[in-house]
Amino acid sequence: MAENDMTSKEGARTPGALRAEPGRYVYELAKIDPILGGPAYSTAEGVCVEGDRMMIALMRMAKGTGAVAHSHPNEQWIYIMQGVFHATVGGVKHSVPAGSVIYIPSNTIHEGRAGEDQDVLFFTCKDTSHSLHGIKAA
Repeated sequence: MAENDMTSKEGARTPGALRAEPGRYVYELAKIDPILGGPAYSTAEGVCVEGDRMMIALMRMAKGTGAVAHSHPNEQWIYIMQGVFHATVGGVKHSVPAGSVIYIPSNTIHEGRAGEDQDVLFFTCKDTSHSLHGIKAA
């Protein structure tokens, strides 16, 4: 049985994300159907599980692709697991290698791209005051 067959998508803030269930403590991310990390502004794709106060996502961004400027009312942490992520946060540019974490304060405009030579794999965590998806900057 697929992971999403055993877990509710009802009640999740993010379309297609899984909602954690009472009494269920383990989620095999490899068995969850992927979603887009920001359909209106990003090439990131992966899985997302939402709890009561926090959500997590494991996302991949293909080499040379990225996310245009956007923001969201929930703060975010991004842990780079593979590749180099070229980010601009609050107008400041960063080249973020694997093993590093990026903090995005709420309502801060940010954008980023995977390096040209390798996909970026990242694990992200947000509070559930808003969905995984942000709002493309004007």
